[in-house]
Amino acid sequence: MAAMSLDSASSQQTAPAHTPTSTAQVIGTRWAVAAGHALASEAAARVLGAGGNAIDAGVAAGITLGVVHCDMVSVAGVAPILVHVARTGETWQVSGVGPYPRATTAAYFRERHGGQIPAGLPRTVVPAAPDAWCTALARWGTMSFADVALAATEHAERGFAVSQFTAYQMGANADKYRRWPSSASLYLRDNRALRMGEVLVQRELGETLRRMARAEATAGGSREAGIRAARDEFYRGETAKRIAEFHRAEGGPLAASDLAEFSVEVGPALRTNFGRYEVAACGFWCQGPSFLQMLNLLDGIDLKALGHNSAAYLHRIIETIKLAFADRDAYYGDPHFVKVPADGLLSKAYAAVRRELVKERAWPEMPPAGDPDRLDSVRRPEAALPLAGGSHPIPGQETDALDTSYVAVVDEAGNGFSATPSDPNVDSPVVPGVGCVVSARGSQGWLDPEHPSVVAPGKRPRLTPSPAMAVAPGQFVLPLGTPGGDVQGQAMLQALLNMVLFGMDPQDAVEHPRIATYSFPDSFEPHDYFPGRLCVEARIARETGDELAARGHRVAWWPERIWRAGAVCTIHADLQSGIMTAGADPRRPGYALGW
Repeated sequence: MAAMSLDSASSQQTAPAHTPTSTAQVIGTRWAVAAGHALASEAAARVLGAGGNAIDAGVAAGITLGVVHCDMVSVAGVAPILVHVARTGETWQVSGVGPYPRATTAAYFRERHGGQIPAGLPRTVVPAAPDAWCTALARWGTMSFADVALAATEHAERGFAVSQFTAYQMGANADKYRRWPSSASLYLRDNRALRMGEVLVQRELGETLRRMARAEATAGGSREAGIRAARDEFYRGETAKRIAEFHRAEGGPLAASDLAEFSVEVGPALRTNFGRYEVAACGFWCQGPSFLQMLNLLDGIDLKALGHNSAAYLHRIIETIKLAFADRDAYYGDPHFVKVPADGLLSKAYAAVRRELVKERAWPEMPPAGDPDRLDSVRRPEAALPLAGGSHPIPGQETDALDTSYVAVVDEAGNGFSATPSDPNVDSPVVPGVGCVVSARGSQGWLDPEHPSVVAPGKRPRLTPSPAMAVAPGQFVLPLGTPGGDVQGQAMLQALLNMVLFGMDPQDAVEHPRIATYSFPDSFEPHDYFPGRLCVEARIARETGDELAARGHRVAWWPERIWRAGAVCTIHADLQSGIMTAGADPRRPGYALGW
């Protein structure tokens, strides 16, 4: 009998079903990378091909995101990082967010800005990303700063073609660039936003990176000493001088001493277990621990029996997220200023009493915070703080805050890198002679004196960027993250459950339809609050949405895919077979590569 063609009608009738993903599945055996922009993934691949490890490659991709995805990331922004070291099995965190300058107080915003944290220089914090990248590179990498920053430097100097997504964001925010001459001259052309395919050249930013590389080259000594010199050029050299002089001339709060005295912190990552998996996140200076609290609240629940993306399943997920975010609002803040009950918040015993608050009906507003010290599901009234901040905007109104990007890398040795760099170029002016905005992450502070993340000199705002890392010792390493502001942990939770509970490969897991609740004060100024609001991507069955509404959720339908639902990137590295599968979410211009 003649062999039957795969394209023949009879073959098509008898072949098993195949469900393609929107983006080709990426599989490698030596390394894998997934990042929020194709050129960032290419930068990481270039470093890995030259013999670098996951940390070298992750730093290269992160710096490149600040150049080619400047609508969402600044070279002088924030960059929280997780590093998994295969040799020791340890996972480390780098605190990639800086504090408010010494001159910044809550009273300043209340008295001078009408109780708001306005866009522009007033919301500046000390830029942490350069130090975070250099610290990770020096401690766990193998290459020089010049080597890992080469791709970013070339893209800044020679220019790159603007992507469709970046052109959309820049077009939607053109009026914001016009507020500041230095931003308008760089990001607008003939007083309009750059269009897809037009080339953006950032010569001053390229020169900033070159200055850092020259400082490294002339430092002498060890590799680590050279990286330190590159870092010091930014915080104590010519670049620092230009930043401080611009702030002084324009009435900004950031001083040379704020830059010179800053350094990131390195320490063990926070961890919890979910089933047989260990999941790590950054500290309480960001929202990362809320992701761990969500997992604790779900640990031991038979979620599979509820049915994937059924109304019962999504209801459980949503109410769990609300409980974690209630504690986030009540307790999270810079641990140098706030006594955070960390052990209690992350304990399984506390999760067991808190999950009793999940009922058949949805909480109509943000649930009450719990009491982790007493292991009570609800904090006593005399101990509870009023709901801080949180305005009630027009129903259906979206926050105009942009957010973030992400990069994940795993190398052949099993080292993992997970970072969520951020700070879009619309919130503050470009610093002349530096070529980028300096972190405007002060927008995530609060002015209510009762709030744990109230603004204070030298205090870090509560950061939304929050990478994660899941590990099953001897079995797999799985870096995971997304942009999305308050949606980050929500999207990551759904993608991780898709993989570890429902057996989806990474690409399928990140593409599946998602939901997001907004029933809490937004992390961005002015901290909008939408009680009960639940956004649902339209690929979820209409009947499911109707049932969620019947349970008390205020359902708002999103399109089938929307960038505000996050853009999860992840890698599943099987340590036994050596196979690495990567996923990059098509909701934004993420891109994965493997070899």
